Amino acid sequence: MAKASKNTARAALPMSKNEFTLLYAIKKYGIQSHRKLRDMTGLSTGYISQTIKEFAARGWVDGTGVTEQGVEALAPFKVENAVIMAAGMSTRFVPLSLEKPKGLLVVKNEVLIERQIEQLQEAGINNIVIVLGYKKEAFFYLEDKFEGVKIIINPEYNTKNNTHTLYLAQKYIGNSYICSSDDYFEENPFDEYVYQSYYAAVHVHEKTNEWYMTPDAKGNIAKVKKSGEDGLIMLGHVYWDRNFAKAMIDILNEDHGVGNYDSALWEQILMEHVKELPPMEIKEYPADSIFEFDSLDELREFDINYVDHTHSKIMKNIARVLDCKESDILHFKPIKQGLTNTSFVFEVAGKRYVYRHPGEGTEAIISRPHEKKALELAKSIGVDPTFIYMDETAGWKISRYVDDIRVPSYDSFEDSRRVLDVMRTLHDKKLSVDWQFLPWEEACRIELLLRTGKGGIADPEFDKLKERVEKCYKKCAGDGIEMCFCHCDTYAPNWMLTDKETILIDWEYAGNADPGCDIGTYIMDSMWQVEDAERFIREYCGPGMTDAQLFHYLAYTAILSYYWYVWALYREACGAVMGESLYNWHVMAERYSKYLVKVYGL
Repeated sequence: MAKASKNTARAALPMSKNEFTLLYAIKKYGIQSHRKLRDMTGLSTGYISQTIKEFAARGWVDGTGVTEQGVEALAPFKVENAVIMAAGMSTRFVPLSLEKPKGLLVVKNEVLIERQIEQLQEAGINNIVIVLGYKKEAFFYLEDKFEGVKIIINPEYNTKNNTHTLYLAQKYIGNSYICSSDDYFEENPFDEYVYQSYYAAVHVHEKTNEWYMTPDAKGNIAKVKKSGEDGLIMLGHVYWDRNFAKAMIDILNEDHGVGNYDSALWEQILMEHVKELPPMEIKEYPADSIFEFDSLDELREFDINYVDHTHSKIMKNIARVLDCKESDILHFKPIKQGLTNTSFVFEVAGKRYVYRHPGEGTEAIISRPHEKKALELAKSIGVDPTFIYMDETAGWKISRYVDDIRVPSYDSFEDSRRVLDVMRTLHDKKLSVDWQFLPWEEACRIELLLRTGKGGIADPEFDKLKERVEKCYKKCAGDGIEMCFCHCDTYAPNWMLTDKETILIDWEYAGNADPGCDIGTYIMDSMWQVEDAERFIREYCGPGMTDAQLFHYLAYTAILSYYWYVWALYREACGAVMGESLYNWHVMAERYSKYLVKVYGL
């Protein structure tokens, strides 16, 4: 791990902090009475009187204010620019962040990031770098609207944290403000000259999950910890002087190839290296002077305009479907982003619901009208009683929230029996729709999308895997197992188990399909060895299971694993992060296709 140099020496400064405070006050406000300067700076009138005489002797001040020599003396403290971080998705700020970046929200009739740019420029900081990622094109207008604004792009905003944003902006950082696009400052906190690095702070008296700073005897950060109770928390902007910036950027560069901090905030580096980094002051601001809105509920407390009208299509949709006012929709909580979509929980009239927001690129591989019909069928037979409404054009959905749920454990055969009971119910109902889910054919279609429009397939063994899976698919053809209405995405996270209910949700891939699609998907995600899969298949088929049935469902495990592997390659080509899932599906496609080709002599 990269380490900052111990006992980092601070470059010799041309004046003390008190001298800087006084000289900068005179530059901002001109020569004032000693009493006024005392009130502005907190310095004693005696110190002010004596120091102004010394400034005059150095040629730094005259009867009207700071001279050219005085401005030169202040030059090492001149703020060069600001870097505004605006790349993140702000997932806690659902539903508004699903429609626009948080920094572009209008708060008290001003766009958050525009207000911050204006405050910086009012303070004489005209060079402003904005680092963008999520919905980046929504910010492009700022370069035309504000002179001095420069945009750079963080293409990895969805896989790395703000350490990477600062790594990308490093050549612009030195005597720089580091800001977040979603901060709201009641009063302009920025200055044209700053003595040393600092982190803005406010004092809280309640338990929070924020970053807490403990000061040393000089008021600099001695310790940083995550979460606490009474104390000073990091809130708002930060200033990096050249000394601090160089040390921090050295760590970012040394870590870049290793990636230990890829998923961390830069404050994590500060916490771990605070004793080696140059000093950073804790600059306390009054309570209620700096605001960061972590949720729509918090924003509504600050700006009453958001109580009844949020300017959000999502909120309008919820209000219409549930026949309520926007002000009735409360207590938003994001659910961890799924493989395909993003969802959040909300509350209306004491009841909780789930809103599902479709992921980008899914329109190419999912038919929303088909999904809606599948949801209606699943609800009609009691397999998914949570469904309330779905828009078949846009793909959003509202469902009933279920309390005290868990997903089935692949290690519990009792859970497997509960899952299989629902699968049999679904398959035995002999429901029918006018579309099909054909995993082999669909995988071939997605493969074509990858090869023709998404940069190809990097897996050098892909064609061999495809050949083995195709042999399994062809041997299943005409073996007598009939298609029926299936879910086709039966991995554990799509099941909700309570003490009384076993519910199957998320019907995006449902259709008339081989029942092996449901059996194979569950086995695939379990990562079971073949003998465990055979036990599961026997439980489904019952005592009369034939050899042909056993082969069929093992083969569909290979086919479904292959389908989801190809699907994951496509999703990553669209910018999603599939992580370990892509690898696991590849492993299962390889495991089962190789086993079947070898044992059955395909």
